[in-house]
Amino acid sequence: MINSKSMNAKVNLSDNINNYNEYVNKKRLIIIVLFLVMLIIGIYAISKGSSQLNMLDTAMALLGQGSTKINTIIFKIRLPRVAMAIVAGIGLAISGCVMQSILKNPLASASTLGISQGASFGAAVAIVFLGTGGILTNTNASDAIVITNPYITSICAFLGSMISTFVVLALSKYKNVTPEVMILAGVALSSLFSGATALIQYFAEDLQVAAIVYWTFGDLGRASYREIYIVAIITAITFIYFFLNRFNYNALESGDQTAKGLGVNAELMRLVGMTLCSLTASVIVSFVGIINFIGLIAPHIIRTIIGNDYRFLLPASAIVGSILLLLSDTFARLIISPVILPIGAITSFLGAPLFLFILFKGADRK
Repeated sequence: MINSKSMNAKVNLSDNINNYNEYVNKKRLIIIVLFLVMLIIGIYAISKGSSQLNMLDTAMALLGQGSTKINTIIFKIRLPRVAMAIVAGIGLAISGCVMQSILKNPLASASTLGISQGASFGAAVAIVFLGTGGILTNTNASDAIVITNPYITSICAFLGSMISTFVVLALSKYKNVTPEVMILAGVALSSLFSGATALIQYFAEDLQVAAIVYWTFGDLGRASYREIYIVAIITAITFIYFFLNRFNYNALESGDQTAKGLGVNAELMRLVGMTLCSLTASVIVSFVGIINFIGLIAPHIIRTIIGNDYRFLLPASAIVGSILLLLSDTFARLIISPVILPIGAITSFLGAPLFLFILFKGADRK
């Protein structure tokens, strides 16, 4: 009898191990497939433009086997845009994913909590009062307006975004505050910062207004390799921190009391997490302008496929965010070529319907 029970226990344990390995391998396979899809879309995006290139020629050029003309088109014009789309998509997606966990709010993201608008206000202050907006001479008129000091602009954008962050963190400490109230607070903060930015524009000079408007449209093409490196480094550091705390985010999914019982400092996780999310979002916004809803869309899309396990949700959300931004930017460039539509407008068209769907879906559950 004892041997029979022991054998059954071993069989059940073996089955559980096999089921777990199958579960893990399935998630890893999804992530690998998504990564390959991202690479294919990236090569396609580099290939398409006013000078049509073959995807094979593009791939060969990326491997160092291209002609001088193709190398100039790819490495000087198209690759920086695609690279920024990838790193910015990753940064915005992981920020939204973590915000939704630490605030226990499925609608949380940099664009819905007023963080992007706060960053926009800070950048406007830098452009007008600190003179970080300028114009390049001897260039095409459409490319003349530039941000001459992206570092000061990023610092001011970060300070603006932190105002929204502290308000949201303060609200999250109140037990009776619902996720809907936090989103409404984000809407109020967005309106506040948008109004303040409009007042700055009203009293600014023409060149400064042009710089602010050009900046807020959102444009991945304005980024140089220097800005890409900065965003990539900050995004990488943020992702590493988030991934190292993936089990803590899983614990927070069960509530603060359960997390504290497992040794997780929920308050510290929120403070550090929101600070890093704000830093990442503000730096991205300061370099490429406001890009709405990527942080909201990407985690929800992949969550329906891969589940809520942050061991897999974080990297999968990062890849989906880069895919969405690549697709949006490619659409913006090609739909009425040679005119390039503002990337912020495209992502807003994608995100607004999903935002409403999530909002009404949550209301139906009550």
